[in-house]
Amino acid sequence: MIDQLIYRSLATEMKRLFEHFPVITLTGPRQSGKTTLCRKLYPDLPYINLENANTLQEIQDDIKSFFDKYSQGVIIDEAHNFPEIFSYIQIHVDEDKFKGKKDRKFIVTGSSNFALLEKVTQSMAGRTAVLTLLPLSYKELLQSGLAPTTNRFIINGGYPAIWLDESVRTEIYSNYYTTYIERDVRSIINIKDLRAFHIFLRLCAGRIGSEFNASSLSVATGVSVNTINSWISVLAASYTVYLLTPYHANIGKRLTKTPKIYFYDTGLAAYLLGIENEVHLQTHPLRGELFENMVINEILKEGYNKGKEEHLYFYRDKTQREIDVIRMKALNIEAYEIKAGKSYDKDYFKHLKYLKELLGEQVTRTTVLYDGDSNNDSTINGLYNFRDFSLYDNKLV
Repeated sequence: MIDQLIYRSLATEMKRLFEHFPVITLTGPRQSGKTTLCRKLYPDLPYINLENANTLQEIQDDIKSFFDKYSQGVIIDEAHNFPEIFSYIQIHVDEDKFKGKKDRKFIVTGSSNFALLEKVTQSMAGRTAVLTLLPLSYKELLQSGLAPTTNRFIINGGYPAIWLDESVRTEIYSNYYTTYIERDVRSIINIKDLRAFHIFLRLCAGRIGSEFNASSLSVATGVSVNTINSWISVLAASYTVYLLTPYHANIGKRLTKTPKIYFYDTGLAAYLLGIENEVHLQTHPLRGELFENMVINEILKEGYNKGKEEHLYFYRDKTQREIDVIRMKALNIEAYEIKAGKSYDKDYFKHLKYLKELLGEQVTRTTVLYDGDSNNDSTINGLYNFRDFSLYDNKLV
């Protein structure tokens, strides 16, 4: 538990871009800390929340008065509740530019990827910087004075509220889950069978790190394949899950074409799996998959916190050779194997060596990230415990 606000790594990039763009668009899951970050960085900017029905109605009734009222700029929270506002922001940004006015700034946030970014793409191209704030990274916790064990980090996840008071972790996730179902899901689609959706979400947690099979989930939940595909889109749009795409290349090998499913937050996944404490997690059959999910999340966060979108894939061919993460950087490839074990095994590098032989100089890095002791891995080239790559950017960037 900590008794202070945690410094967010994204703040550095956000402050830099604030000087160059009239609008900052900040997306990410509910409760990831978007509002806190914006209000802490820019305490002099007025703040409104479009979750407030009265505020939303007031803006919809008289949009002109709204912009007159905030002539120096404003933080607009949960803007996906009124995505049309981007068209109005565009008009005022263009007018300010024409008049040579540079002091009005808008910061808009939202937790629904589809509703927000669709309007951003349509209305705000070239006028806004788009950033994503995911839940806390391990490095951010380390910088705040915490050094949680692997199991503690997996089961707590990264939502700041839990690290402020771990004693109510279960209650926080229960409330988050209920709020998510009632607000985000129902605002995007009309779910006729809420019970089936609950089952579907828990089944997704049980299939972390596995290939996403809509037909299998259709049978398990009793709904159509089209419904399953619609539901997975909703989970992705609200930053609950993401699908890791398989790597494709013309290398004369039959590669899988089915993506794998992961959660943006392992704490929520653990909650859905009924894992109540670190003892349960240590012996749980999905502990390895949750560790893998956590490490991939850390790679995603490292990029997003620098304002960059990571291009991540996985490799699997017909002979079942598999590499957990293929990270594209321009035309180069970085390959990562993720192992939940605490002891080193020389076979950890087997598939990485194969990929290096297959693709040659295109593979610029082969790395194993595992749960071992950093004191034991310094003599093995390419082997790191995940805490080390959380501490040192040059291990991944």
